[in-house]
Amino acid sequence: MSSHTSPHAAAARHAARHVVFAVAPELVLLDACGPVEAFWRAELAMRAASGVCGSRSTNRAPASAPCAYRTTLASVAGGVLPTFAGLPVVTERLDTLDPATIDTLIVPGVPIGDTTELQPELVAWIAAAAPYARRVASVCTGAFYLAAAGMLDGRRAATHWRNAAQLARRFPRVEVDPEPIFIRDERDARVVWTSAGVSAGIDLALALIEEDCGHAVAMQAARRLVVFMKRPGGQSQFSEALTAQDTAGGEFDALHGWMAANLRGELNVERLAEEARMSPRTFARRYVEAVGRTPARTVSAMRVEAAAHALVQSRRPLKRIAADCGFGTEQNLRRAFERHYGVLPLDYRARFAAN
Repeated sequence: MSSHTSPHAAAARHAARHVVFAVAPELVLLDACGPVEAFWRAELAMRAASGVCGSRSTNRAPASAPCAYRTTLASVAGGVLPTFAGLPVVTERLDTLDPATIDTLIVPGVPIGDTTELQPELVAWIAAAAPYARRVASVCTGAFYLAAAGMLDGRRAATHWRNAAQLARRFPRVEVDPEPIFIRDERDARVVWTSAGVSAGIDLALALIEEDCGHAVAMQAARRLVVFMKRPGGQSQFSEALTAQDTAGGEFDALHGWMAANLRGELNVERLAEEARMSPRTFARRYVEAVGRTPARTVSAMRVEAAAHALVQSRRPLKRIAADCGFGTEQNLRRAFERHYGVLPLDYRARFAAN
């Protein structure tokens, strides 16, 4: 390791931001390749905006091309690394990298069980190299490595919802939040990002791109990836319909699908009971027992989620979105949205819309 150098000085020496993925054996492949692809798509967006077309085959852009990112996949031993999906990847050795050149350090996830031991050499390298980086991030269970390296002490952190309780037990100094798809925690002059699992790594990468290159470039990268939408970090890891179906254990799967397709209609207990072929009293009781919340709360959550999607995917006016999603009036939409997301609908659209 070289002597400590200011990350800002290091960034000034390098036109491209060096993004290093520090990976362990049994890497969850999408945790790394999803963000790598997002950074490359941002590069393409910047080149297209400047009218410069570079060749991917040489991994070098023409001298006049904007150069946003340079990505490196590295492991303790280097060479061919086995992944959880079975597809091997080629990595560089971590000890050949100069930490002073790292702009962003990202630790992707690996399968974590109750008896899983973290690779001690990787933990030690992260602890030594992270202070040089402008920012540090993890995808999914990569948070376990950041926590073991002391990078998450006293911070809010996200991970895959299945591993949240385990992360909290194993590292009690970490404030684990199982809900968000990613969290940006800035304190003590250091920025640490953590994200939920798998596809959330793409959302994290898009947020990093937006921080570096602006909203337009991030949205262009999202379009090139053909992702459903650029999701805000505070969004829950679960879709409301999927969560309701999973919680109910199949009993109300058909009903939840019907609800999601008929949000504009009258979805009171009587109508839902009719669709479920139960009496209203029996339906209300069995629904709460199966799902853990009232039908009204599920309907409200589905409508807010549908409105959020409509806001970022279209330019439809609030009045129409309110009607289409079953709120009736704009005022009802605003109240529900502010209660659920803490912002007004148009503020949400301004921050996350694709156009």
